Amino acid sequence: MATNKIKIIAVIGGRDPSEEEVNLAEKVGREIARQNAILICGGLTGVMKAACKGAQSQGGITIGILPGNDASTANPYVQIPIVTNLGYARNIIVVKSAQAVIAVGGGYGTLTEIGYALDAKIPVIGLKTWSLSRNHQIDRSIFRARTAKEAVRKALELSESK
Repeated sequence: MATNKIKIIAVIGGRDPSEEEVNLAEKVGREIARQNAILICGGLTGVMKAACKGAQSQGGITIGILPGNDASTANPYVQIPIVTNLGYARNIIVVKSAQAVIAVGGGYGTLTEIGYALDAKIPVIGLKTWSLSRNHQIDRSIFRARTAKEAVRKALELSESK
């Protein structure tokens, strides 16, 4: 049965990304908007800001789940700021609100979001991000992508069952 439900794709990543990660995140945002999906993120700087900028440049919708209690802390490309006053606990809201997650680079905060998503059976697509191992064996839970377009295509494909 076909559904008209709009897809929500989370973009996660670091606050202090490399130039390459910024460019990737912006391209991911643009592609999410081109595919008529909604972008959700943590709403602040770095990868989050770049992804929102890309989505907004293509007329997309951006949602920022903010850690504090002040909507004005959202990056200028967040159209729908949601204040939580939850700090890092808001990471769960970011990933659980999406049907797929795209991780671009990132530090330990990104790693926690990846963990929350995988635990909830939400697909994670990685661009220049963490890799996992368990008992000295490679864990292939994170689907790898080489380009922003490939990441978004895979996110939408994997989100069909969500």
